[in-house]
Amino acid sequence: MRSLFVRLLTSSAVVAVCSISATAWLAASSTSGAIEREQGQTLASDAQINNALLGYAARHPDWSGVAATVRDLAARHSRRVALTTEQGTVIADSAAADTPLPSRVSAVVDPLTVDVTLVPGAAKDRIDPRAVGPFLLPERDRARLTKAAAAYATCLRRTGQTVQTTVSATGRTFVTTTGEGGVPAEAKPAEASPAPAPEVTGPCDATIFTTPTRTEKAALKQLNTLVGRCLKGTGVEGGSVGLDFTWVPERSRPAGEPDQAISACVVSARKQQLDPYVAPAAYLYIGSPAEATGQRIPLPSIAGAALLVLILTVGVSVMAARRLVGPVNALTHATRRMRDGDTSARVQVRTTGEISELATAFNEMSAHLERMEQQRKAMVSDVSHELRTPLSNLRGWMEAAQDGVAELDPALIASLVEEILLLQHIVDDLQDLALADAGKLRLHLEPVHLGDLLDQVATAHRSRAEAAGLTLTTEVTGAPGLTAAPVRLRQAVGNLVANSLRHTPAGGRITLSARQDGDHVLVEVTDTGSGIDADDLPHVFDRFWRADKSRNRLTGGSGLGLAIVRDLAEAHGGTASAVSVPGVRTTFTLRLPSRP
Repeated sequence: MRSLFVRLLTSSAVVAVCSISATAWLAASSTSGAIEREQGQTLASDAQINNALLGYAARHPDWSGVAATVRDLAARHSRRVALTTEQGTVIADSAAADTPLPSRVSAVVDPLTVDVTLVPGAAKDRIDPRAVGPFLLPERDRARLTKAAAAYATCLRRTGQTVQTTVSATGRTFVTTTGEGGVPAEAKPAEASPAPAPEVTGPCDATIFTTPTRTEKAALKQLNTLVGRCLKGTGVEGGSVGLDFTWVPERSRPAGEPDQAISACVVSARKQQLDPYVAPAAYLYIGSPAEATGQRIPLPSIAGAALLVLILTVGVSVMAARRLVGPVNALTHATRRMRDGDTSARVQVRTTGEISELATAFNEMSAHLERMEQQRKAMVSDVSHELRTPLSNLRGWMEAAQDGVAELDPALIASLVEEILLLQHIVDDLQDLALADAGKLRLHLEPVHLGDLLDQVATAHRSRAEAAGLTLTTEVTGAPGLTAAPVRLRQAVGNLVANSLRHTPAGGRITLSARQDGDHVLVEVTDTGSGIDADDLPHVFDRFWRADKSRNRLTGGSGLGLAIVRDLAEAHGGTASAVSVPGVRTTFTLRLPSRP
Protein backbone atom coordinates (compact mmCIF):
# COMPACT_ATOMS: atom_id res chain seq x y z
CA MET A 1 0.00 0.00 0.00
CA ARG A 2 2.88 2.34 0.64
CA SER A 3 3.98 1.89 -2.95
CA LEU A 4 0.48 2.76 -4.17
CA PHE A 5 0.42 5.86 -1.96
CA VAL A 6 3.81 7.06 -3.24
CA ARG A 7 2.87 6.44 -6.85
CA LEU A 8 -0.38 8.36 -6.51
CA LEU A 9 1.40 11.28 -4.88
CA THR A 10 4.20 11.33 -7.47
CA SER A 11 1.76 11.08 -10.37
CA SER A 12 -0.31 14.00 -9.03
CA ALA A 13 2.77 16.19 -8.59
CA VAL A 14 4.02 15.43 -12.12
CA VAL A 15 0.60 16.16 -13.59
CA ALA A 16 0.41 19.44 -11.67
CA VAL A 17 3.86 20.58 -12.88
CA CYS A 18 3.08 19.67 -16.50
CA SER A 19 -0.31 21.39 -16.32
CA ILE A 20 1.18 24.59 -14.89
CA SER A 21 3.93 24.68 -17.51
CA ALA A 22 1.58 24.03 -20.40
CA THR A 23 -0.94 26.58 -19.15
CA ALA A 24 1.71 29.28 -18.73
CA TRP A 25 3.13 28.66 -22.21
CA LEU A 26 -0.30 28.65 -23.86
CA ALA A 27 -1.32 31.80 -22.02
CA ALA A 28 1.84 33.65 -23.02
CA SER A 29 1.66 32.55 -26.67
CA SER A 30 -2.03 33.27 -27.17
CA THR A 31 -2.44 36.53 -25.25
CA SER A 32 -1.65 38.87 -28.13
CA GLY A 33 -3.85 36.99 -30.58
CA ALA A 34 -6.71 36.87 -28.10
CA ILE A 35 -6.45 40.62 -27.49
CA GLU A 36 -6.56 41.36 -31.22
CA ARG A 37 -9.54 39.08 -31.78
CA GLU A 38 -11.42 40.55 -28.83
CA GLN A 39 -10.78 44.09 -30.03
CA GLY A 40 -12.13 43.19 -33.45
CA GLN A 41 -15.18 41.51 -31.92
CA THR A 42 -15.70 44.51 -29.63
CA LEU A 43 -15.69 46.97 -32.56
CA ALA A 44 -18.09 44.81 -34.55
CA SER A 45 -20.36 44.44 -31.54
CA ASP A 46 -20.30 48.22 -30.90
CA ALA A 47 -21.24 48.88 -34.53
CA GLN A 48 -24.19 46.45 -34.35
CA ILE A 49 -25.48 47.99 -31.12
CA ASN A 50 -25.17 51.52 -32.53
CA ASN A 51 -26.91 50.51 -35.78
CA ALA A 52 -29.82 48.91 -33.91
CA LEU A 53 -30.34 52.01 -31.77
CA LEU A 54 -30.06 54.27 -34.81
CA GLY A 55 -32.84 52.24 -36.45
CA TYR A 56 -34.99 52.65 -33.35
CA ALA A 57 -34.38 56.42 -33.26
CA ALA A 58 -35.17 56.75 -36.98
CA ARG A 59 -38.57 55.10 -36.53
CA HIS A 60 -39.70 56.61 -33.20
CA PRO A 61 -40.21 60.27 -32.20
CA ASP A 62 -38.78 59.67 -28.70
CA TRP A 63 -36.91 57.12 -26.55
CA SER A 64 -39.82 56.17 -24.27
CA GLY A 65 -39.94 52.49 -25.31
CA VAL A 66 -36.25 51.80 -25.92
CA ALA A 67 -35.61 49.96 -22.59
CA ALA A 68 -36.59 46.53 -23.95
CA THR A 69 -34.35 47.03 -27.00
CA VAL A 70 -31.42 48.02 -24.77
CA ARG A 71 -31.84 44.92 -22.59
CA ASP A 72 -32.08 42.67 -25.63
CA LEU A 73 -28.92 44.16 -27.18
CA ALA A 74 -27.04 43.80 -23.90
CA ALA A 75 -28.03 40.14 -23.54
CA ARG A 76 -27.29 39.33 -27.17
CA HIS A 77 -23.79 40.86 -27.15
CA SER A 78 -22.95 40.20 -23.47
CA ARG A 79 -22.23 43.90 -22.97
CA ARG A 80 -23.54 46.72 -20.87
CA VAL A 81 -25.59 49.20 -22.92
CA ALA A 82 -26.74 52.57 -21.60
CA LEU A 83 -28.38 55.62 -23.21
CA THR A 84 -28.45 59.12 -21.74
CA THR A 85 -29.65 62.51 -22.89
CA GLU A 86 -27.14 65.19 -23.83
CA GLN A 87 -27.64 66.60 -20.34
CA GLY A 88 -26.66 63.23 -18.75
CA THR A 89 -30.09 61.96 -17.73
CA VAL A 90 -30.28 58.16 -18.07
CA ILE A 91 -32.80 57.07 -20.70
CA ALA A 92 -32.24 53.31 -20.45
CA ASP A 93 -29.52 51.13 -18.90
CA SER A 94 -29.07 47.34 -18.97
CA ALA A 95 -27.14 47.46 -15.69
CA ALA A 96 -28.64 47.70 -12.24
CA ALA A 97 -29.72 51.08 -10.92
CA ASP A 98 -27.02 53.33 -9.38
CA THR A 99 -24.31 51.52 -11.39
CA PRO A 100 -21.74 54.14 -12.53
CA LEU A 101 -21.63 54.75 -16.27
CA PRO A 102 -18.48 53.86 -18.26
CA SER A 103 -15.82 56.55 -18.28
CA ARG A 104 -16.36 57.67 -21.86
CA VAL A 105 -19.11 57.96 -24.46
CA SER A 106 -18.94 55.27 -27.14
CA ALA A 107 -21.05 57.14 -29.73
CA VAL A 108 -23.75 59.76 -30.27
CA VAL A 109 -26.97 58.15 -31.49
CA ASP A 110 -28.56 60.72 -33.81
CA PRO A 111 -30.30 59.54 -36.99
CA LEU A 112 -29.96 63.03 -38.49
CA THR A 113 -26.19 63.19 -37.84
CA VAL A 114 -24.85 59.64 -38.05
CA ASP A 115 -21.51 59.00 -36.31
CA VAL A 116 -19.23 57.90 -39.17
CA THR A 117 -16.83 56.29 -36.66
CA LEU A 118 -19.21 53.37 -36.15
CA VAL A 119 -21.00 53.72 -39.53
CA PRO A 120 -18.17 54.16 -42.03
CA GLY A 121 -20.48 53.71 -45.05
CA ALA A 122 -22.93 56.45 -44.03
CA ALA A 123 -24.42 58.75 -46.68
CA LYS A 124 -22.75 62.09 -47.35
CA ASP A 125 -25.64 63.95 -45.73
CA ARG A 126 -25.17 61.70 -42.60
CA ILE A 127 -28.94 61.11 -42.42
CA ASP A 128 -29.92 57.54 -41.56
CA PRO A 129 -31.87 56.13 -44.56
CA ARG A 130 -34.41 54.58 -42.17
CA ALA A 131 -35.53 58.08 -41.12
CA VAL A 132 -38.34 58.71 -43.65
CA GLY A 133 -40.73 60.88 -41.62
CA PRO A 134 -43.72 62.09 -43.66
CA PHE A 135 -42.58 60.07 -46.69
CA LEU A 136 -43.74 56.81 -45.02
CA LEU A 137 -46.47 55.38 -47.28
CA PRO A 138 -49.74 54.09 -45.84
CA GLU A 139 -50.56 50.41 -46.27
CA ARG A 140 -53.04 51.05 -49.08
CA ASP A 141 -50.48 52.87 -51.23
CA ARG A 142 -47.87 50.20 -50.54
CA ALA A 143 -50.17 47.46 -51.77
CA ARG A 144 -51.10 49.42 -54.90
CA LEU A 145 -47.47 50.23 -55.77
CA THR A 146 -46.33 46.67 -55.09
CA LYS A 147 -48.97 45.32 -57.45
CA ALA A 148 -48.01 47.84 -60.17
CA ALA A 149 -44.30 47.08 -59.75
CA ALA A 150 -44.98 43.35 -60.03
CA ALA A 151 -46.85 43.90 -63.29
CA TYR A 152 -44.00 46.04 -64.60
CA ALA A 153 -41.40 43.44 -63.60
CA THR A 154 -43.39 40.68 -65.30
CA CYS A 155 -43.53 42.74 -68.45
CA LEU A 156 -39.77 43.30 -68.38
CA ARG A 157 -39.07 39.61 -67.89
CA ARG A 158 -41.03 38.83 -71.00
CA THR A 159 -38.50 40.93 -72.94
CA GLY A 160 -35.66 38.78 -71.60
CA GLN A 161 -34.32 41.27 -69.05
CA THR A 162 -33.10 40.36 -65.55
CA VAL A 163 -35.33 42.06 -63.00
CA GLN A 164 -34.95 42.60 -59.24
CA THR A 165 -37.51 44.29 -56.98
CA THR A 166 -36.62 46.02 -53.71
CA VAL A 167 -38.62 47.90 -51.09
CA SER A 168 -37.28 51.13 -49.62
CA ALA A 169 -37.68 52.30 -46.03
CA THR A 170 -40.71 54.38 -47.06
CA GLY A 171 -42.49 51.27 -48.35
CA ARG A 172 -42.13 52.17 -52.05
CA THR A 173 -41.17 49.33 -54.42
CA PHE A 174 -38.29 49.81 -56.90
CA VAL A 175 -37.61 47.70 -59.97
CA THR A 176 -33.99 47.25 -61.07
CA THR A 177 -33.07 45.88 -64.49
CA THR A 178 -29.82 45.12 -66.27
CA GLY A 179 -29.21 47.80 -68.86
CA GLU A 180 -26.76 47.93 -71.70
CA GLY A 181 -23.37 46.49 -70.92
CA GLY A 182 -24.74 44.80 -67.83
CA VAL A 183 -25.07 48.05 -65.85
CA PRO A 184 -28.16 48.10 -63.53
CA ALA A 185 -30.77 50.65 -64.52
CA GLU A 186 -33.33 51.55 -61.87
CA ALA A 187 -36.93 52.52 -62.55
CA LYS A 188 -37.29 55.37 -60.07
CA PRO A 189 -40.34 57.47 -59.16
CA ALA A 190 -41.07 60.45 -61.36
CA GLU A 191 -39.65 63.75 -60.08
CA ALA A 192 -42.02 66.14 -58.39
CA SER A 193 -41.84 69.33 -60.39
CA PRO A 194 -44.26 71.89 -61.78
CA ALA A 195 -43.93 70.27 -65.21
CA PRO A 196 -46.04 67.15 -65.86
CA ALA A 197 -44.37 63.76 -65.44
CA PRO A 198 -42.84 62.49 -68.68
CA GLU A 199 -44.66 59.59 -70.23
CA VAL A 200 -42.74 56.32 -70.40
CA THR A 201 -42.58 55.00 -73.90
CA GLY A 202 -41.91 51.44 -74.89
CA PRO A 203 -43.54 48.07 -74.42
CA CYS A 204 -43.63 48.29 -70.57
CA ASP A 205 -45.22 51.27 -68.81
CA ALA A 206 -43.87 52.24 -65.37
CA THR A 207 -45.88 55.45 -65.00
CA ILE A 208 -48.35 53.99 -62.49
CA PHE A 209 -45.82 53.04 -59.82
CA THR A 210 -43.19 55.75 -60.52
CA THR A 211 -45.58 58.68 -60.02
CA PRO A 212 -45.46 60.16 -56.49
CA THR A 213 -48.45 59.33 -54.32
CA ARG A 214 -50.58 61.90 -52.51
CA THR A 215 -48.54 61.31 -49.31
CA GLU A 216 -45.24 61.80 -51.15
CA LYS A 217 -46.50 64.89 -52.98
CA ALA A 218 -47.49 66.48 -49.67
CA ALA A 219 -44.10 65.60 -48.13
CA LEU A 220 -42.24 66.94 -51.20
CA LYS A 221 -44.27 70.14 -51.12
CA GLN A 222 -43.30 70.68 -47.48
CA LEU A 223 -39.65 69.85 -48.22
CA ASN A 224 -39.50 72.21 -51.21
CA THR A 225 -41.04 74.99 -49.12
CA LEU A 226 -38.26 74.57 -46.54
CA VAL A 227 -35.60 74.46 -49.27
CA GLY A 228 -37.06 77.59 -50.87
CA ARG A 229 -36.83 79.48 -47.58
CA CYS A 230 -33.20 78.39 -47.19
CA LEU A 231 -32.29 79.44 -50.76
CA LYS A 232 -34.02 82.79 -50.50
CA GLY A 233 -31.49 85.49 -51.09
CA THR A 234 -28.84 83.14 -52.52
CA GLY A 235 -29.70 83.88 -56.15
CA VAL A 236 -30.75 80.35 -56.93
CA GLU A 237 -34.14 80.29 -58.62
CA GLY A 238 -36.35 77.83 -60.45
CA GLY A 239 -36.05 74.25 -59.31
CA SER A 240 -37.37 71.59 -56.93
CA VAL A 241 -36.33 68.49 -54.94
CA GLY A 242 -37.46 65.07 -56.25
CA LEU A 243 -38.17 61.81 -54.45
CA ASP A 244 -34.47 60.92 -54.70
CA PHE A 245 -33.74 64.18 -52.77
CA THR A 246 -31.73 65.67 -55.64
CA TRP A 247 -32.19 69.23 -56.93
CA VAL A 248 -33.87 69.50 -60.36
CA PRO A 249 -33.50 73.01 -61.87
CA GLU A 250 -36.12 74.44 -64.25
CA ARG A 251 -33.38 75.56 -66.62
CA SER A 252 -29.66 75.21 -66.92
CA ARG A 253 -27.82 77.11 -64.25
CA PRO A 254 -25.23 79.66 -65.33
CA ALA A 255 -21.65 78.81 -64.73
CA GLY A 256 -20.46 79.44 -61.22
CA GLU A 257 -23.91 79.08 -59.59
CA PRO A 258 -23.33 77.82 -56.02
CA ASP A 259 -24.15 74.02 -56.04
CA GLN A 260 -22.79 73.78 -52.50
CA ALA A 261 -25.43 76.15 -51.19
CA ILE A 262 -28.17 74.07 -52.83
CA SER A 263 -26.88 70.82 -51.29
CA ALA A 264 -26.55 72.45 -47.87
CA CYS A 265 -30.10 73.79 -48.06
CA VAL A 266 -31.49 70.38 -49.15
CA VAL A 267 -29.73 68.64 -46.21
CA SER A 268 -30.81 71.35 -43.76
CA ALA A 269 -34.41 71.22 -45.00
CA ARG A 270 -34.52 67.43 -44.76
CA LYS A 271 -33.26 67.51 -41.15
CA GLN A 272 -35.76 70.22 -40.28
CA GLN A 273 -38.56 68.18 -41.85
CA LEU A 274 -37.54 64.86 -40.16
CA ASP A 275 -36.82 66.32 -36.73
CA PRO A 276 -40.36 65.81 -35.32
CA TYR A 277 -40.38 62.19 -36.49
CA VAL A 278 -37.09 60.95 -34.98
CA ALA A 279 -35.83 60.58 -31.43
CA PRO A 280 -33.52 63.34 -30.15
CA ALA A 281 -29.77 62.77 -30.05
CA ALA A 282 -28.55 60.56 -27.18
CA TYR A 283 -25.21 59.47 -25.78
CA LEU A 284 -24.42 55.74 -26.08
CA TYR A 285 -22.32 54.04 -23.41
CA ILE A 286 -21.06 50.50 -24.06
CA GLY A 287 -19.28 48.61 -21.30
CA SER A 288 -16.68 46.33 -22.90
CA PRO A 289 -14.66 43.51 -21.26
CA ALA A 290 -11.48 44.56 -19.52
CA GLU A 291 -8.73 45.16 -22.04
CA ALA A 292 -5.26 43.73 -21.60
CA THR A 293 -2.61 46.23 -20.60
CA GLY A 294 0.03 44.60 -22.75
CA GLN A 295 2.43 44.33 -19.81
CA ARG A 296 4.16 41.05 -19.06
CA ILE A 297 3.30 39.24 -15.86
CA PRO A 298 6.33 39.34 -13.57
CA LEU A 299 8.24 36.05 -13.30
CA PRO A 300 8.01 35.93 -9.45
CA SER A 301 4.22 36.12 -9.71
CA ILE A 302 4.19 33.21 -12.15
CA ALA A 303 6.52 31.20 -9.90
CA GLY A 304 4.43 31.98 -6.81
CA ALA A 305 1.21 30.98 -8.52
CA ALA A 306 2.80 27.77 -9.79
CA LEU A 307 4.12 26.93 -6.30
CA LEU A 308 0.69 27.57 -4.78
CA VAL A 309 -1.00 25.30 -7.33
CA LEU A 310 1.64 22.62 -6.72
CA ILE A 311 1.14 22.76 -2.92
CA LEU A 312 -2.63 22.57 -3.27
CA THR A 313 -2.34 19.66 -5.71
CA VAL A 314 0.00 17.71 -3.44
CA GLY A 315 -2.23 18.38 -0.41
CA VAL A 316 -5.37 17.24 -2.17
CA SER A 317 -3.52 14.22 -3.55
CA VAL A 318 -2.35 13.22 -0.06
CA MET A 319 -5.92 13.38 1.28
CA ALA A 320 -7.32 11.48 -1.69
CA ALA A 321 -4.58 8.85 -1.52
CA ARG A 322 -5.17 8.26 2.19
CA ARG A 323 -8.92 7.88 1.65
CA LEU A 324 -8.20 5.48 -1.20
CA VAL A 325 -5.57 3.40 0.55
CA GLY A 326 -7.59 2.97 3.78
CA PRO A 327 -10.42 0.91 2.22
CA VAL A 328 -7.89 -1.04 0.13
CA ASN A 329 -6.06 -2.00 3.34
CA ALA A 330 -9.36 -3.10 4.87
CA LEU A 331 -10.13 -5.19 1.79
CA THR A 332 -6.70 -6.82 1.95
CA HIS A 333 -7.15 -7.70 5.63
CA ALA A 334 -10.62 -9.17 5.00
CA THR A 335 -9.31 -11.19 2.05
CA ARG A 336 -6.60 -12.72 4.21
CA ARG A 337 -9.19 -13.65 6.84
CA MET A 338 -11.26 -15.34 4.16
CA ARG A 339 -8.15 -17.19 2.93
CA ASP A 340 -7.71 -18.55 6.47
CA GLY A 341 -11.26 -19.93 6.43
CA ASP A 342 -13.25 -17.10 8.01
CA THR A 343 -16.17 -16.77 5.60
CA SER A 344 -17.82 -14.18 7.86
CA ALA A 345 -15.19 -11.54 6.96
CA ARG A 346 -16.80 -8.20 5.95
CA VAL A 347 -15.52 -4.71 5.04
CA GLN A 348 -17.00 -1.51 6.47
CA VAL A 349 -16.55 1.37 3.98
CA ARG A 350 -18.11 4.80 4.54
CA THR A 351 -17.02 6.32 1.20
CA THR A 352 -18.91 6.24 -2.09
CA GLY A 353 -17.85 5.51 -5.62
CA GLU A 354 -15.77 2.69 -7.09
CA ILE A 355 -14.12 1.69 -3.78
CA SER A 356 -17.53 1.46 -2.11
CA GLU A 357 -18.81 -0.67 -5.00
CA LEU A 358 -15.76 -2.92 -4.69
CA ALA A 359 -16.33 -3.31 -0.93
CA THR A 360 -20.02 -4.05 -1.51
CA ALA A 361 -19.14 -6.68 -4.12
CA PHE A 362 -16.62 -8.22 -1.71
CA ASN A 363 -19.20 -8.34 1.09
CA GLU A 364 -21.73 -9.95 -1.23
CA MET A 365 -19.15 -12.51 -2.32
CA SER A 366 -18.26 -13.23 1.31
CA ALA A 367 -21.92 -13.66 2.25
CA HIS A 368 -22.45 -15.95 -0.75
CA LEU A 369 -19.45 -18.08 0.20
CA GLU A 370 -20.72 -18.27 3.76
CA ARG A 371 -24.12 -19.45 2.54
CA MET A 372 -22.51 -21.97 0.20
CA GLU A 373 -20.36 -23.30 3.05
CA GLN A 374 -23.43 -23.67 5.26
CA GLN A 375 -25.29 -25.39 2.45
CA ARG A 376 -22.34 -27.68 1.84
CA LYS A 377 -22.19 -28.70 5.50
CA ALA A 378 -25.96 -29.16 5.62
CA MET A 379 -25.89 -31.26 2.45
CA VAL A 380 -23.08 -33.47 3.74
CA SER A 381 -25.09 -33.99 6.93
CA ASP A 382 -28.29 -34.71 4.99
CA VAL A 383 -26.60 -37.09 2.54
CA SER A 384 -24.92 -38.99 5.37
CA HIS A 385 -28.25 -39.21 7.18
CA GLU A 386 -30.07 -40.48 4.10
CA LEU A 387 -27.40 -43.08 3.35
CA ARG A 388 -26.92 -44.20 6.96
CA THR A 389 -30.35 -45.80 7.39
CA PRO A 390 -30.31 -48.18 4.39
CA LEU A 391 -26.62 -48.98 4.94
CA SER A 392 -27.27 -49.75 8.61
CA ASN A 393 -30.16 -52.03 7.64
CA LEU A 394 -28.05 -53.86 5.06
CA ARG A 395 -25.13 -54.24 7.47
CA GLY A 396 -27.33 -55.45 10.35
CA TRP A 397 -29.12 -58.09 8.32
CA MET A 398 -25.93 -59.25 6.58
CA GLU A 399 -24.11 -59.61 9.92
CA ALA A 400 -27.11 -61.44 11.36
CA ALA A 401 -27.09 -63.82 8.40
CA GLN A 402 -23.32 -64.27 8.75
CA ASP A 403 -23.67 -65.13 12.46
CA GLY A 404 -26.50 -67.54 11.71
CA VAL A 405 -29.02 -65.49 13.63
CA ALA A 406 -31.11 -64.73 10.54
CA GLU A 407 -31.79 -66.89 7.53
CA LEU A 408 -31.55 -65.49 4.02
CA ASP A 409 -35.02 -66.47 3.01
CA PRO A 410 -36.80 -64.85 0.00
CA ALA A 411 -38.55 -62.31 2.23
CA LEU A 412 -35.28 -61.09 3.75
CA ILE A 413 -33.59 -60.99 0.35
CA ALA A 414 -36.50 -58.90 -1.03
CA SER A 415 -36.14 -56.47 1.92
CA LEU A 416 -32.40 -56.17 1.31
CA VAL A 417 -32.99 -55.56 -2.42
CA GLU A 418 -35.49 -52.81 -1.51
CA GLU A 419 -32.81 -51.11 0.64
CA ILE A 420 -30.31 -51.38 -2.23
CA LEU A 421 -32.84 -49.86 -4.63
CA LEU A 422 -33.35 -47.01 -2.17
CA LEU A 423 -29.60 -46.40 -2.08
CA GLN A 424 -29.52 -46.46 -5.89
CA HIS A 425 -32.41 -43.97 -6.02
CA ILE A 426 -30.65 -41.57 -3.65
CA VAL A 427 -27.38 -41.81 -5.63
CA ASP A 428 -29.22 -41.24 -8.94
CA ASP A 429 -30.97 -38.17 -7.49
CA LEU A 430 -27.66 -36.78 -6.22
CA GLN A 431 -26.11 -37.31 -9.64
CA ASP A 432 -28.96 -35.44 -11.34
CA LEU A 433 -28.55 -32.54 -8.92
CA ALA A 434 -24.79 -32.48 -9.47
CA LEU A 435 -25.28 -32.37 -13.25
CA ALA A 436 -27.81 -29.55 -12.89
CA ASP A 437 -25.46 -27.55 -10.65
CA ALA A 438 -22.61 -28.01 -13.12
CA GLY A 439 -24.81 -27.03 -16.07
CA LYS A 440 -24.20 -30.40 -17.73
CA LEU A 441 -27.73 -31.76 -17.52
CA ARG A 442 -28.33 -32.85 -21.10
CA LEU A 443 -31.71 -32.20 -22.66
CA HIS A 444 -32.73 -33.89 -25.91
CA LEU A 445 -35.43 -31.48 -27.06
CA GLU A 446 -38.24 -32.57 -29.36
CA PRO A 447 -41.93 -31.77 -29.84
CA VAL A 448 -43.92 -33.27 -26.99
CA HIS A 449 -47.57 -34.38 -27.05
CA LEU A 450 -48.60 -33.53 -23.52
CA GLY A 451 -51.69 -35.72 -23.55
CA ASP A 452 -49.63 -38.85 -24.25
CA LEU A 453 -46.93 -37.81 -21.77
CA LEU A 454 -49.38 -37.27 -18.91
CA ASP A 455 -51.12 -40.57 -19.72
CA GLN A 456 -47.75 -42.37 -19.53
CA VAL A 457 -47.01 -40.85 -16.12
CA ALA A 458 -50.51 -41.69 -14.85
CA THR A 459 -50.20 -45.29 -16.10
CA ALA A 460 -46.84 -45.69 -14.35
CA HIS A 461 -48.32 -44.61 -10.99
CA ARG A 462 -51.87 -45.96 -11.35
CA SER A 463 -51.21 -49.21 -9.54
CA ARG A 464 -49.84 -47.37 -6.48
CA ALA A 465 -52.77 -44.94 -6.62
CA GLU A 466 -55.33 -47.75 -6.72
CA ALA A 467 -53.56 -49.57 -3.91
CA ALA A 468 -53.79 -46.37 -1.80
CA GLY A 469 -57.43 -45.86 -2.72
CA LEU A 470 -56.77 -42.73 -4.82
CA THR A 471 -58.22 -41.55 -8.15
CA LEU A 472 -55.60 -40.51 -10.75
CA THR A 473 -56.86 -38.57 -13.81
CA THR A 474 -55.45 -36.42 -16.62
CA GLU A 475 -56.88 -33.29 -18.27
CA VAL A 476 -55.46 -31.46 -21.32
CA THR A 477 -57.09 -28.20 -22.43
CA GLY A 478 -56.76 -27.50 -26.14
CA ALA A 479 -53.61 -28.60 -27.94
CA PRO A 480 -50.69 -26.93 -26.14
CA GLY A 481 -47.50 -26.98 -28.19
CA LEU A 482 -44.31 -27.74 -26.30
CA THR A 483 -40.73 -28.51 -27.22
CA ALA A 484 -38.96 -30.28 -24.35
CA ALA A 485 -36.94 -33.33 -23.30
CA PRO A 486 -39.71 -35.95 -22.84
CA VAL A 487 -37.65 -38.22 -20.55
CA ARG A 488 -36.74 -35.37 -18.18
CA LEU A 489 -40.27 -33.94 -18.30
CA ARG A 490 -41.73 -37.37 -17.37
CA GLN A 491 -39.22 -37.53 -14.54
CA ALA A 492 -40.31 -34.10 -13.19
CA VAL A 493 -44.05 -34.83 -13.46
CA GLY A 494 -43.47 -38.29 -11.98
CA ASN A 495 -41.72 -36.81 -8.95
CA LEU A 496 -44.68 -34.49 -8.39
CA VAL A 497 -47.15 -37.38 -8.66
CA ALA A 498 -45.06 -39.51 -6.27
CA ASN A 499 -45.04 -36.62 -3.80
CA SER A 500 -48.84 -36.28 -4.05
CA LEU A 501 -49.32 -40.05 -3.55
CA ARG A 502 -47.44 -39.87 -0.23
CA HIS A 503 -49.47 -36.95 1.11
CA THR A 504 -53.01 -37.72 -0.12
CA PRO A 505 -55.21 -39.88 2.11
CA ALA A 506 -57.44 -42.69 0.82
CA GLY A 507 -60.42 -41.49 -1.16
CA GLY A 508 -58.53 -38.48 -2.45
CA ARG A 509 -58.00 -37.35 -6.02
CA ILE A 510 -54.85 -36.48 -8.02
CA THR A 511 -55.26 -34.61 -11.31
CA LEU A 512 -52.58 -34.11 -13.99
CA SER A 513 -53.47 -31.21 -16.32
CA ALA A 514 -51.88 -29.11 -19.07
CA ARG A 515 -52.91 -25.92 -20.89
CA GLN A 516 -51.52 -23.12 -23.04
CA ASP A 517 -50.85 -19.73 -21.37
CA GLY A 518 -49.54 -17.25 -23.94
CA ASP A 519 -45.98 -18.21 -24.91
CA HIS A 520 -45.83 -20.74 -22.06
CA VAL A 521 -47.33 -24.12 -21.25
CA LEU A 522 -48.57 -24.87 -17.73
CA VAL A 523 -48.29 -28.46 -16.45
CA GLU A 524 -50.08 -28.86 -13.09
CA VAL A 525 -50.37 -31.68 -10.55
CA THR A 526 -53.24 -31.06 -8.10
CA ASP A 527 -54.07 -33.27 -5.14
CA THR A 528 -56.62 -33.17 -2.32
CA GLY A 529 -54.05 -34.13 0.30
CA SER A 530 -53.03 -32.68 3.65
CA GLY A 531 -51.55 -29.57 2.06
CA ILE A 532 -48.56 -27.43 3.03
CA ASP A 533 -48.47 -24.71 5.69
CA ALA A 534 -47.81 -21.15 4.53
CA ASP A 535 -44.52 -21.04 6.51
CA ASP A 536 -43.28 -24.24 4.83
CA LEU A 537 -44.38 -23.36 1.28
CA PRO A 538 -41.22 -21.33 0.34
CA HIS A 539 -38.99 -24.32 1.26
CA VAL A 540 -40.69 -27.18 -0.52
CA PHE A 541 -38.16 -27.15 -3.39
CA ASP A 542 -35.10 -27.01 -1.09
CA ARG A 543 -32.86 -30.07 -1.00
CA PHE A 544 -33.44 -32.56 1.81
CA TRP A 545 -36.26 -30.41 3.19
CA ARG A 546 -39.26 -32.18 4.75
CA ALA A 547 -42.26 -30.83 6.56
CA ASP A 548 -41.91 -33.83 8.91
CA LYS A 549 -38.64 -33.07 10.75
CA SER A 550 -38.45 -36.66 12.02
CA ARG A 551 -37.63 -37.83 8.49
CA ASN A 552 -40.00 -40.75 8.75
CA ARG A 553 -39.97 -42.54 5.42
CA LEU A 554 -43.65 -43.27 5.79
CA THR A 555 -44.32 -39.53 5.43
CA GLY A 556 -41.56 -38.48 3.03
CA GLY A 557 -38.98 -39.57 0.50
CA SER A 558 -35.32 -38.65 0.22
CA GLY A 559 -36.04 -34.92 0.18
CA LEU A 560 -34.53 -34.53 -3.30
CA GLY A 561 -37.50 -35.16 -5.59
CA LEU A 562 -38.92 -31.62 -5.57
CA ALA A 563 -35.43 -30.09 -5.79
CA ILE A 564 -34.89 -32.15 -8.96
CA VAL A 565 -38.25 -30.91 -10.30
CA ARG A 566 -37.17 -27.29 -9.86
CA ASP A 567 -33.77 -27.90 -11.54
CA LEU A 568 -35.39 -29.69 -14.49
CA ALA A 569 -37.87 -26.84 -14.95
CA GLU A 570 -35.08 -24.24 -14.87
CA ALA A 571 -33.02 -26.35 -17.31
CA HIS A 572 -35.94 -25.96 -19.77
CA GLY A 573 -35.97 -22.19 -19.16
CA GLY A 574 -39.07 -22.39 -16.97
CA THR A 575 -40.05 -22.29 -13.30
CA ALA A 576 -41.63 -24.53 -10.67
CA SER A 577 -44.05 -23.23 -8.07
CA ALA A 578 -46.55 -24.46 -5.52
CA VAL A 579 -49.75 -23.13 -3.94
CA SER A 580 -51.65 -24.87 -1.17
CA VAL A 581 -54.73 -24.60 1.00
CA PRO A 582 -54.01 -26.93 3.96
CA GLY A 583 -56.58 -29.73 4.19
CA VAL A 584 -58.16 -28.76 0.84
CA ARG A 585 -55.77 -28.98 -2.11
CA THR A 586 -52.18 -28.45 -3.24
CA THR A 587 -51.15 -27.56 -6.79
CA PHE A 588 -47.61 -27.85 -8.17
CA THR A 589 -47.12 -25.95 -11.43
CA LEU A 590 -44.42 -26.27 -14.09
CA ARG A 591 -44.37 -23.14 -16.26
CA LEU A 592 -42.38 -23.98 -19.40
CA PRO A 593 -41.76 -21.87 -22.53
CA SER A 594 -43.25 -23.28 -25.69
CA ARG A 595 -39.92 -22.83 -27.47
CA PRO A 596 -37.10 -23.00 -24.84
